[in-house]
Amino acid sequence: MPLSLTARLALLFALVAASLLILIGVLLGQAVEGHFGEIDDHELRGKLVLIENLLQRANTPLAREQLPQRLDEAFVGHDGIAVLLRNGAGVVSYALHPTSFEDELLARGQPGSGVSRWKKNGSYYVGRAKTVRLQGPEGMMEEASVAVALDVTHHTKFLEATSIRLWLGIALAAIIAALLGWWVAHGGLAPLRRVTAIASGLSAERLGERLKEGDAPVEVRELVDAFNGMLGRLESAFQRLSDFSADIAHELRTPISNLMTQTAVSLSRTRSEDEYREVLTSNLEEYQRIARMVTDMLFLAKADNGRLPNPNERVALANEARALAEFYEALAEERDVSVVVRGEATISGDRLMLRRAISNLLSNALRHSRPGSTIEIDVADQGSHVTLGVRNRGDTIPVDQQPRIFERFHRASAERQHHGEGAGLGLAITRSIVQAHGGEVDVESANGITEFQILLPHTVANRPVTD
Repeated sequence: MPLSLTARLALLFALVAASLLILIGVLLGQAVEGHFGEIDDHELRGKLVLIENLLQRANTPLAREQLPQRLDEAFVGHDGIAVLLRNGAGVVSYALHPTSFEDELLARGQPGSGVSRWKKNGSYYVGRAKTVRLQGPEGMMEEASVAVALDVTHHTKFLEATSIRLWLGIALAAIIAALLGWWVAHGGLAPLRRVTAIASGLSAERLGERLKEGDAPVEVRELVDAFNGMLGRLESAFQRLSDFSADIAHELRTPISNLMTQTAVSLSRTRSEDEYREVLTSNLEEYQRIARMVTDMLFLAKADNGRLPNPNERVALANEARALAEFYEALAEERDVSVVVRGEATISGDRLMLRRAISNLLSNALRHSRPGSTIEIDVADQGSHVTLGVRNRGDTIPVDQQPRIFERFHRASAERQHHGEGAGLGLAITRSIVQAHGGEVDVESANGITEFQILLPHTVANRPVTD
């Protein structure tokens, strides 16, 4: 099974701590061992110098007879010292604790050079040998070999005991580091566990919960912020979906209720052909209203799923706006409103969809313009992009409603709702069309002047179309 993040961090703590302690222990052990080696070598060299000095003084027959006694006196109290002295013929002339030496050294006539280490009878020794040239009684030069051994069992035992304690300490420190790492990681990852707990209990009814940021570490705070932001977006989306469902039911209930009422009334008694025709005509208007709503909903569903066609035509926005102004001329005259189109700009896009977006803005402006006012449509090429603005004078859209004006089935106010029978999908369709062309649409409303501003790029990158 994969390890948890807490366990991984705890093991990492233990590994790092153990590695550092091992490194420190190795360096410390080498330093102590080297220090003891220097002390032992210094003592061996000192004994060799002492023996060599005594040998140099033993240049008479009497002095040579007294040499063993002098050597014994020189090493009184040095139980850990062993000395082996051979003459030029390899014959042992003096031996102090000879059993301490290696059997090989005792057997061969000449000692080796350098420092030697060995173990014998459970004890550890370090030795050094040297060949000394001496002046004999008759003035002739002689050679003698001197070997000195030092019992270092106490040093070795100390190093072994220290090593065992050190490794036990490292193991204990690694365990403590693992426990501390687990404790620190467990506490530091508490916000993640709360994220898991909240996420496991999320439902449409519990989207209002949020994580506290105060006790979260810096590394986790970004996750907490992102998670809270996601919850906020989910709550907002669920709320919009709930409102959307309620709006659909509300919008469909009116025409369906009208159809049922008129049908029930017409069936309540026998009627003439003209009366039935009148009822069917009225029902047809309700059916057309439902059909327009369904068509608009299908268009928005395609837009949400990226199934709108790729725009690839050259569209003159001013020409489309003028054509729509002519189309709405009769309605404008009826409402005593005039329409003015200014500017020129051409973009790459889908002409029918762009015309529908402009038509929705213009029809919305006609419904909410004051009699005797003018609707201004300004088209401008800004170099990097193109703008199209539709400005009218009428009711001001409340500031708190402006961010939601492009939501489906949303109407800015009850007063504006009375201006028309639309289902509140026109502006949502306009936004979907503009976004499909890579643009943005926004609204500003203040002091009785409302302006919808469309910003579009000159060319729209191709999008994959899902069939």
